[in-house]
Parts: sequence; structure tokens; C-alpha cells
Amino acid sequence: MGAIGFIKKLAMVVLVCVAFSQWAVAEPSGDLIVFHAGSLSVPLEEIGKGFVQQYPKVNILREGGGSTKMARMISEVGKPADIMASADFVVIDKVLVPDHADWNVRFATNQLVLCYTDKSKFAGEISADNWYEILARKEVVWGHSDPNLDPCGYRSLMVLQLAEIFYNQPGLYDKLIANRPQANVRPKSVELVALLKTGNMDYAWEYLSVAVQHELKYVKLDDHINLGNYKYDDFYKRAQVQVTGDKPGTFMTQTCQSCTYGITMIKDGPNPEAALAFLDYMLDPQGGLKVLADMGQPPFIPCRVPTQEMYEKIPKGLKHRVEVKN
Repeated sequence: MGAIGFIKKLAMVVLVCVAFSQWAVAEPSGDLIVFHAGSLSVPLEEIGKGFVQQYPKVNILREGGGSTKMARMISEVGKPADIMASADFVVIDKVLVPDHADWNVRFATNQLVLCYTDKSKFAGEISADNWYEILARKEVVWGHSDPNLDPCGYRSLMVLQLAEIFYNQPGLYDKLIANRPQANVRPKSVELVALLKTGNMDYAWEYLSVAVQHELKYVKLDDHINLGNYKYDDFYKRAQVQVTGDKPGTFMTQTCQSCTYGITMIKDGPNPEAALAFLDYMLDPQGGLKVLADMGQPPFIPCRVPTQEMYEKIPKGLKHRVEVKN
């Protein structure tokens, strides 16, 4: 090879290396579409601010609602999304894996509380010992989210089932439901916050994190029934709720377990580079997980997946944020 040929070849190699280097460190940019549980609205807004400070070329488009509804918007309606964060990791497993997602990282926990305000009837009387008696009173208006659309909805019903067992009150569940008109069942749990604050509802079932974020008063329940302690999963399993399936006219049974949130990256999402960067920030103990902890929602540090097989499917850039633990 002559000197000129060698120089040309060397120049080509240099150009390729420069191009590869620029691609390798390319800063994420463009729209990032995040579907998420309504209970994550406040922390994700804060997490988004921190992320955009690091990646100012990314425009985060968030859409929140009942986790089941949001997952079905992807699987059934075909809505484009990069990330899905669910209040119940089971929703991702049942609705999105394996057709729309390969893995499902469990990143935080929560518990249910009964929220109220100073305007609520019997606000000065309610306690962890008598809350179910107050909800049974005819003049009390209380509600929960739709169990077919929102995990907080079916978890609210599970709490009532477990209370019947724990307090040894046969018929308690039916008695309480009879005092809750269907009009008091709303599509997503965060809608109930406004009803509480305006005095149009006395009590509503919410996650503890939502109560903290919206400065609501709340009754904290015994660990046997608040779904916040995985050590009681064997007891929690005694509660089951039937919800609509992914096809019209079909149903599936949700078996109770402790509250565990899940997050995944959608396979055909339009912006995988930004999605990976966001997830790395979201699952960072000093990033998104710190925000969750500060807002009343205990994170898993590190986050977890249940099997080694699923761990292998996680993108290389996220593996350091995750461990295998059921």
C-alpha cells in the first residue's frame, strides 16, 4: 500500500472513530412519553425536573391515571409510550409482558390509608379502632377508585375484606359496600382528593404517599390490613377481587398482596435513548428514589426483579440499579 493509500485509510478510520464517539455520547433529546399511575403524579413531576436539569434536550410528556387503564392504552389502544410505571407491578406482568415489555422492575412500596379533612363528618372521632363503624353510618359519604381501572380501587376492597377477618366482624364488607353508592367510585384515586378538599366526600381510600403529598389527614391501619408489610402477604392472600379482563366480557381475579410498584420500558417506544437515561435517573438512590422517599413512599434500594432470567433482559445500562430478589 502506498503512502497516499495509507493516509486515506487512516483518515477513514479516524472519521469512523469520531462518528462512533459522537454517537456513543450523544445526549438524549426529543419527547419522552411516560404513562404512570395517578399516585405517582407528584413525585414524577419532581423527578422530571431533576432529570431535565441533566438532560435539557428531553421534553417529558406524562400521562397519569389508573394503572390498569394506562397499561391497556398501550396494549389495546396502541398508544405510543416509552415507559410505564404501575402502582401494582402485577399489572405490567399481566397486561404488557411479553408482547409490549420484556422486564418489570419493582421499585417502591406503599400502604393504604383512609383519608379525610377537618370538614369530614366525625373527623374528631375517627380512629384506627373505629373507622369501619364510622364508614357504616348512613350520613357518611366515602368512596374509592374504580377497581377495574386502578389498583388502588381493588386494594381498597381488599382492605375491607381483610378488616372483616381481622376484626372478626362477619358481614362487615357487605355492610360497608351497601353504604357506598356507585357514584362514589371514581376512575382514579387522585380524583378523590379534590372531593375531600371541597367537602363533597368525607372519607376516601388513598395511598399513604398521596395523603402526605396532598397534606390530608388520614387513619393509619394495622399492618394486617394496610397492605404495606410484605411479612403479612400470607394473610393478605385471603382477600380477592374480580375485575374486568383485557377483552370485553372477560374477568380475572386479583389476589391480594403487599403494595409493590413496577416500572418498565416499552419495547417499541419512540425514544429508547431518553427512556434509558430517565430510568437510570429514576432508579438512582440519589435521584428518583430519594424523591419518592422524601414524599412518603419507601423505595427498594436497590430495586429488584424476581428472577435471574428477567435480570438478563434488563438493558446493560440499568443492571447496576437492580438486584435479583423476590
